[in-house]
Amino acid sequence: MNVLVVEDNEDNLALATKVLRFGGHEVTAARSGEEALAVVAVRRPDVVLMDLGLPEMDGWEATRRMRSMEGMGSVPVIALTAHALRPQDRERALEAGCCDYVTKPFDRKQLLDLIEQHAAVSGTAKGPAAAGAA
Repeated sequence: MNVLVVEDNEDNLALATKVLRFGGHEVTAARSGEEALAVVAVRRPDVVLMDLGLPEMDGWEATRRMRSMEGMGSVPVIALTAHALRPQDRERALEAGCCDYVTKPFDRKQLLDLIEQHAAVSGTAKGPAAAGAA
């Protein structure tokens, strides 16, 4: 399954990429909201992990714009963020179009399970892991 990770912090991006690849996923990286929209315009991912605290265009706006793009309405967008202390941030992420919310630092197994769960529910899951989920 192809997971688009939108993260501007190099260390967080490297960690998420390592965990996802260990879990058997293909990873595409974007370091800004604008870059994420450009990636999605060319190749639809199966799942998106979206940092909310991005410079220029934040993750909330990037998610809203992504949701309006052709073929992206059913693709799970999971907020992956350090914005954990304020309940209104979780609510705002869900209102922007995120289907779930994971805080940093994240638990490796929880993140992988959540990706599989949302991909199976949305029908975007592909490959052997998806066959077991169906």
